[in-house]
Amino acid sequence: MAKKNKAKKWKKRQRQLEAMMAANGAATAQPQQGQSLMAGLSRLLPGRPSEQFLVGALIGAAAAYVLSDEELRGKLIKSGLSLYGTLAGGLAEMKEQVADLQAELQAEQAAGL
Repeated sequence: MAKKNKAKKWKKRQRQLEAMMAANGAATAQPQQGQSLMAGLSRLLPGRPSEQFLVGALIGAAAAYVLSDEELRGKLIKSGLSLYGTLAGGLAEMKEQVADLQAELQAEQAAGL
């Protein structure tokens, strides 16, 4: 029952996001004919060299700050490892469910013969 509720919530959130994008005049998630998924990324980046330099300088300053602060770096590493563990556990669970479904299908096919 909880899976159905999650699916309904996901679909509702997706519809809300699509409505917001349409209201703001943003492009749809589907690429237009002849465009790749990365084609829209160039519009997000600054166009002039001076703007590109400023963005690069800001990113570099942020990276230098994060790398120089030992406490913050430790928190980021812990968060990254926690995220990795969560993703790895979720993937293992998904593999187990797929194996269970395959075993059920094989059992049904064997019983049907």
